Amino acid sequence: MSNTIDESVVADHNATILTRHNEELDALATHLERDGHDVESLLQKASDFGVAIPSWGVGTGGTRFARFPGPGEPRHVFDKLDDCGVIHQLTRATPTVSLHIPWDDEDPAALRQQAEQLGLGFDAMNSNTFQDQAGQAHSYKHGSLSHTAAATREQAIEHNLHCIDVGEALGSKALTVWIGDGSNFPGQTDLGAQFDRYLDAMRSIYAALPDDWQLFTEHKIYEPAFYSTVVQDWGSNYLIATELGPKASCLVDLGHHAPTVNIEMIVSRLIRFGKLGGFHFNDSKYGDDDLDSGSIDPYRLFLVFNELIEAERARDTFSPAYMLDQSHNVTDPIESLMNSAVEVQRASLQARLVDRQALDAYRTDNDALMATECLKKAFRTDVGPLLAEARRRNGGALDPVAAFRAAAYRDKVAAERPAVSGAGGGIV
Repeated sequence: MSNTIDESVVADHNATILTRHNEELDALATHLERDGHDVESLLQKASDFGVAIPSWGVGTGGTRFARFPGPGEPRHVFDKLDDCGVIHQLTRATPTVSLHIPWDDEDPAALRQQAEQLGLGFDAMNSNTFQDQAGQAHSYKHGSLSHTAAATREQAIEHNLHCIDVGEALGSKALTVWIGDGSNFPGQTDLGAQFDRYLDAMRSIYAALPDDWQLFTEHKIYEPAFYSTVVQDWGSNYLIATELGPKASCLVDLGHHAPTVNIEMIVSRLIRFGKLGGFHFNDSKYGDDDLDSGSIDPYRLFLVFNELIEAERARDTFSPAYMLDQSHNVTDPIESLMNSAVEVQRASLQARLVDRQALDAYRTDNDALMATECLKKAFRTDVGPLLAEARRRNGGALDPVAAFRAAAYRDKVAAERPAVSGAGGGIV
């Protein structure tokens, strides 16, 4: 039996803050209508927005040194689905779950049945060739899809093909491939030959894709390999997607870049050449911190969506995949994922407030000051009441975190799920 929060708890909580919400919504609507915006249209856009939850995100993360699990940690993928169901129940913005194989390798029929009970679907599948599993014939210590040994590469290929098979049974339509392959010392590997081996292996995976599937390749500047990484940047990623074919495109993780990299420009470039596949949303202070979305630089998140809304206006079929990908070390993962989903949804709606006609004119006139002020005006607008109203109309919570705490869901599952030891290190 799936765990959910009683609808009466959500309704009762909404009732306690409904008067204030209506006042704030009316004030915002007046402001937006004065500026020529259609409030009902914006509410519909907010309602239509969806970002996938990663199954692994509902568990507590960690560092290379330690992990401190919280109460009610999910024991298996079915517990993870329950937690994901609660996130969507309260936010109404996370309708799909992205599974990770082999962590979530269970009977697809059982997974699909529980997901349907929770009102969830399945997003892209994620393969794991950065970690050795029990009974595995060949180790990935020195690489997987780019390994010098053909048998190891073939093992990694077969794992990805298995992910496709599971995904087909679940109704997924995409496979995301990220590898930790690289090197830690100069001279450790032939950089060119290593890339060639990776491409050759990826061609085998690409050839097995169903006709209606997409293959997302993900780049990462460093970690776990610190001297070189096989898929290190968006340029390498673009080369890979171009070499593989039209069903391959690039996945942009906001944390997988150097601190000063202009991510929104990368997004623009990939859009221009039809190779932007989707996003893993998080935030970063130093590197691949996997912090909550919008916790460090919400303006950058807004600027990314500014490029996406520009592209949406110009392309009828533009529909990149959105997923959260975060590590929650000191917060309740469910609360962080709810906040993050709302922050991504917020940035998407704020970007729709940009006066595109005025912005085009400022750019034509080379008026740098007014062009940037045009963006800031949209970013400064608090669209929170619109997001809350979209949730309320769809049966969600006006304040998801407050409703979650009022429902005492964490206490409930903590009583059902055995405590998990924090012994040992490691992010996963």
